[in-house]
Amino acid sequence: MNEINANTLGARIREARERAGLNQGELSSLVALDRTAVSKIEAGTRKITALELSSVAQAIGVRMTSFFSDPLPALVSHRFSQGLDTVDSKVDQLLAGLAADVELVQSLAASELGPERLAATPYPRPLSNSAADDLAATARHLLELNNTEPVHDLANRVARIGLFAFSMDLGVDTADAGTILLTSGGVSLVNSHNKVGKRRLALAHELGHFLVADDYTIDWRISEQNGDIEATLDRFARALLLPKDGLAGLWEEKRAAHGVRETAVLCASDFRVDMATLARRLRELEVVESDVANFIRTISTTRADIVEFGLNVPTELEATSLPIAFQKGVLRSFREEKISRERALGLLRDTFEDEDLPPLRPRREDELWNFVS
Repeated sequence: MNEINANTLGARIREARERAGLNQGELSSLVALDRTAVSKIEAGTRKITALELSSVAQAIGVRMTSFFSDPLPALVSHRFSQGLDTVDSKVDQLLAGLAADVELVQSLAASELGPERLAATPYPRPLSNSAADDLAATARHLLELNNTEPVHDLANRVARIGLFAFSMDLGVDTADAGTILLTSGGVSLVNSHNKVGKRRLALAHELGHFLVADDYTIDWRISEQNGDIEATLDRFARALLLPKDGLAGLWEEKRAAHGVRETAVLCASDFRVDMATLARRLRELEVVESDVANFIRTISTTRADIVEFGLNVPTELEATSLPIAFQKGVLRSFREEKISRERALGLLRDTFEDEDLPPLRPRREDELWNFVS
């Protein structure tokens, strides 16, 4: 933990409070301090005790250690350019915490989180549809996929190349996803409030940002973006999830035996995408005409479809989810007694109960002397 002066600590408390959408009076009520005391603490003219700081961190929803760590340069740049925008501050705050968690676990269990095939340099930003398709082909190669197969378990596949994807329910009227680059690799956060097809599309889009090394991105309403780079990364995401040869081949195969509706249901299930994404991809590949694409957008998969066709019902990126590599890193750090039980449970974001943690090995009495010099 770094030593910082009262002015720096106060400024970080103020910034965290404002990102949490609290004014000084509201924070003072939550931590049982006078508003003037909160004001003086933030100004650096009054010292704050460890217990008070713990209460402040809990009220704001951050870890106390975050006040003593320099934020990632990508976060500093983002906050400087965007200001304290309450619209995306929730994603900003969560990504900052996840980035700190991943970097901690990387330092303790590098073998679990060390990317094996991460590109040494970023790829060029795709500025055309053809460039987006080329980047998607490159990404599929990095993810060890051929040019036809569906991308199943996307979150754990992208972790192999250094992008650690988490999901949390951020509710409505907030971002679909966000990504931040780390010194090694990156972290994405996907809004699990959305349906699974949209969640996977959002993560595929974030993979594009990761591959072109965008320092920090928060994306709203994937596939409805206006900027050129966002539009081409939307194309990249569709090409990644719905490869041309695989989709065209499956559509032709299923269409020979089924109507349009049944064929769309089967293809969407196999590639694990939503109907809007399927329709748009089929149309841009000129597999179907506009009227057919418009019809596909109106289709909903029913329980009868699931039963009669034996469809897969994916739960990827559901509720709060963490990459398997990250979970393994936390558990290994706990087994090796590099972190406490409480710290392990905190890193695992309440996805584990206390009894879910592995037992620690019993210590021999003579091991006590290893700690005495």
